[in-house]
Amino acid sequence: MIEPKTLALAQNIMFEMLVEFDALCTKHSLRYWLDSGTLLGAVRHQGFIPWDDDIDLSMPLEDYNRLLDIAPSELSKDIFFQTSQTDKNFKFDYIKLRSNKANIVEFHEKGRDVGYHQGVFVDIFPMLTMEDTVANKTFYKETFEEIRAASSISLHTPNGVDNPLKRETLIEELNTLHQGWEKKNTKVIYSGKMPDVAAWFDSDKIFPLKKMAFEGLEFPVPNDQEHYLSALYSFNFMELPPKDKRTIHALEITLKRS
Repeated sequence: MIEPKTLALAQNIMFEMLVEFDALCTKHSLRYWLDSGTLLGAVRHQGFIPWDDDIDLSMPLEDYNRLLDIAPSELSKDIFFQTSQTDKNFKFDYIKLRSNKANIVEFHEKGRDVGYHQGVFVDIFPMLTMEDTVANKTFYKETFEEIRAASSISLHTPNGVDNPLKRETLIEELNTLHQGWEKKNTKVIYSGKMPDVAAWFDSDKIFPLKKMAFEGLEFPVPNDQEHYLSALYSFNFMELPPKDKRTIHALEITLKRS
């Protein structure tokens, strides 16, 4: 059980990372938006879901690829830019911003010497567009099932078996269907680098992005947040779940002495 004071301090650290990331994106005209539990927190709580212990962001693939080039040399010393290239033991394909101020041990890491940076984190997911057809939707869902099966064990892939070569092939198959951001009749999808949820969004419900308050400052969000969250969650996301359903990543959070 994470003490509320410790969680609040960790949330403050993650928020600092979000503010720095937002400034970097503004400087370089990179598009991104609050996603998943962070977007839900903005809509329902105007900030963190009280028990949440990470931040989720999404970026169009092209902006994400530019970030890979820009961020390592421009982020402050308080943030480690984690990818499978910058951290050879990191078994996942998407970007994490890891804090050097606090560590987190997630439940799936219990008792394991994972060997990678374990700072509290901000997840960043690349997004694609796909032509809106029944065949594409079926292909997308089936491909994500294969990606999850070929992914390292995590909160959302408890039975995964790390197979990076197979995963790379599957992700590239999705990338080849990417339509760009100007065409109509497209759906926005997760690229497969983040294997958790195969959600399917209307492009014109995401763009143009708007701003929404999160912990007292404003950050980009999808234009129609209800549409976005309804695609992610099967339950009434505006109602607080019962206490036994309030999931958290963290088994342990440790604040570092400055």
